[in-house]
Amino acid sequence: MTAKVLLAGYAALFVWAGIAPYDRATWWAENIPIVLIAVTLVALYLRGFVFSATAYVLMAVLLYLHTVGGHYTFERVPFDFASNLFGFERNHFDRIAHFSVGFYAYAIAETLVRTNAVRSRVVLFLFPIFSIAFVAMGYELIEWWYAALEGGASGAAFLGSQGDIWDAQKDMLADTLGAVAATTWYFLRELRE
Repeated sequence: MTAKVLLAGYAALFVWAGIAPYDRATWWAENIPIVLIAVTLVALYLRGFVFSATAYVLMAVLLYLHTVGGHYTFERVPFDFASNLFGFERNHFDRIAHFSVGFYAYAIAETLVRTNAVRSRVVLFLFPIFSIAFVAMGYELIEWWYAALEGGASGAAFLGSQGDIWDAQKDMLADTLGAVAATTWYFLRELRE
């Protein structure tokens, strides 16, 4: 039930975000990978590979945040209250979205346990984190390639560095810290059960 409600919410948000986005090219670039994730999760669900409600909620965070970011471009998401509260000079909405990428580590850990893919608890803890770190690095390469190919305002909006020369490294760190948090949460829940 949780998965269906979250999917319906994502579909509604996607429709809203597709109406007059700030930049249509950026909207497509930001949403294509997210739609692919959503389609993959639906396909797994329909084939009987159902994650826990916690995993679905955690995975939905990225879908929702990224869809909003695609509508406005991440730099322009109305997130000023956080910037003002903490005295930031840049909009950190994208950092929160990157942190939520790491939440997929929870589902990776669930998958490893369910399929008996690993026996070592150390590997069970580290593999999801390393997987997310690898995806983070790959995504930063895709951002770089797209920005170089597209160029102009759309390329810069997709890159989203907002003048920060260390943006890619900080994004990868945020992804990885999200994975550490999600995997730790998974282990803490498993130890209680």
